[in-house]
Amino acid sequence: MPLYEGIGLTEKQAVVIDIGAAYTKFGFAGESGPRCIVRTEIKCPETKQVKKVLNYSSEEELYDLLVEFIHVLYFRHLLVSPKDRRVVIVESLLCPTAFRETLAKVLFRHFEVSSILFVPSHLVSLCTLGVNTALVLDVGSLKASLLNINSEKEDFPESTIEDIKVRTCFVTSLTRATQLEAVDQPPDVVYREGGSEIVHIPGKVRETVYEVLFEQDNDQMSVSTMILDAIIKCPIDMRKPLAENILVIGGTAMAPGFKARLLDELKHLLQQPKYASRLALKTFKFHKPPAKENYVAWLGGAIFGGTDMISTRSLTKEAYVKHSSLPDWADLSYNCREEDKISL
Repeated sequence: MPLYEGIGLTEKQAVVIDIGAAYTKFGFAGESGPRCIVRTEIKCPETKQVKKVLNYSSEEELYDLLVEFIHVLYFRHLLVSPKDRRVVIVESLLCPTAFRETLAKVLFRHFEVSSILFVPSHLVSLCTLGVNTALVLDVGSLKASLLNINSEKEDFPESTIEDIKVRTCFVTSLTRATQLEAVDQPPDVVYREGGSEIVHIPGKVRETVYEVLFEQDNDQMSVSTMILDAIIKCPIDMRKPLAENILVIGGTAMAPGFKARLLDELKHLLQQPKYASRLALKTFKFHKPPAKENYVAWLGGAIFGGTDMISTRSLTKEAYVKHSSLPDWADLSYNCREEDKISL
């Protein structure tokens, strides 16, 4: 952290937290990268077993898990007091209300932070590019059930599955994907689990594990069709700017060959009758963010937290205690500027 903090020339840097389904990014506002990226899991206080924070059965259990998890973040990784700094929470617009309310309750009532600023991950990601128009695709972690590595061993820990996916798997090209049974398969690889047990990863699994993202389901939806469908729903004069300003974020987007395959899929779908008559697009362009895809949203929150927004639009502890509620983008009552209501 900057040396000038110690001589009282400025307010202490805010803490930026991005709690993802698989990993949590945690650091200071104004910095170029998070101080730590850790798995979103903690040892349960009651059962003493490691449990994912988002796998909760009740709000009471979630409260206990968040208390333990955030305590570890502050006092093991950052080594700062939560009372001394504002907090920026980078959240998805689809974040469950129960989760965000419990998180605010933990930060305000247990850790006694002074204020919290909730920022949408898709919006703040654009802060890293300096653009105000883009189509943001967030591809998070894959479910463990999608990765069938070895039929003889079914009980892989999720952390092991994640490691196998990152180290051995890749996204194949559209040409090969259309004829997987006819082409030569990539070589098998050996993965050592726990340093002793050897697991053979077939080449076919390495190449096909990401196909679930591009195969259309019963609703005719895939990652690529989601992009085109979103563009169709926009005004005609905005379609070309959006197609030429696509930002892909999320850990899964870091898979080798993902963006190249996505581009090929988009071009291929444009030739299909469903989209050929509705979209007159010729090119798609992807932004290259100034950070790894898995923490672009966190970096946007860090930039946002370094502006005056942290003081003008944060929810203070006093306002939270008075109203016992959080600003919600879906609730129009919070869009008012009246003094007796919480402003977004």
